[in-house]
Amino acid sequence: MIIHPNFDPVAVSIGPLAVHWYGLMYLAGFAIGVWLGRHRARAQSSAGGGRGRDANANWQTGEITDLLFYIACGVIIGGRLGYVLFYNPAFYAGNLGAAFAIWDGGMSFHGGLLGVLAAVWWYARHTGRRFLAVGDFLAPLIAPGLGLGRLGNFINQELWGRATDAPWAVLFHTMPDAPRHPSQLYEFALEGVALFVIVWLYSARRRAVGRVSGVFLLGYGAARFGVEFFREPDAHLGTVAFDWLTMGQLLSAPMIGLGAYLLWRRVG
Repeated sequence: MIIHPNFDPVAVSIGPLAVHWYGLMYLAGFAIGVWLGRHRARAQSSAGGGRGRDANANWQTGEITDLLFYIACGVIIGGRLGYVLFYNPAFYAGNLGAAFAIWDGGMSFHGGLLGVLAAVWWYARHTGRRFLAVGDFLAPLIAPGLGLGRLGNFINQELWGRATDAPWAVLFHTMPDAPRHPSQLYEFALEGVALFVIVWLYSARRRAVGRVSGVFLLGYGAARFGVEFFREPDAHLGTVAFDWLTMGQLLSAPMIGLGAYLLWRRVG
């Protein structure tokens, strides 16, 4: 058994200003996304994929920064709204002010994904690019931010796993009843590291439009669906069907289906 180090969730405190590790993880994920996007744009340009051949190639530095800014807004707004609406609507209906307290944790990936899709649609419409092509460019940049977010969950001692006697079980100070699966670290490894490697390597070669997005959706959906078997369901929700299906699995199933469709559909 491993005892959680009980990190202070506040990384830096200057007077009344408190900078939380959770927020820094989001900031770092955004910075890594910009860096990877610039690298990806340079790689596409050196491969000869200019606008003359593909109206969705030839990304410029300013475009990447703009796109990822809209994506960051989509993640934050959609992620918080998704958590409020999917996971605890009754509580927030009576505590509207708490819905804005993002620093206390409580973000839904699936809500964030919907926010990202809205941002991609808006960006594609206003720049003349294809929706799926923008998604294909963006997909390899997302996983590091997801992984860092899960590290933030581990630091905050939230979203812990189910009780277990595994030798790597962690005793969380916020849930000291029993050692638990460090499901945040499982998700960091699968959704952050493994998913990044898979999508990045897959996207290194020219693919039909929608394929890279499909790999990301299928990979994340499958990883999240599997980890949910080790993650403690939200106490106020429990399982939503069959005495084992969780909300996370219910929301991940459409991702798996859509990802499989994009990956194996016939592209003319």
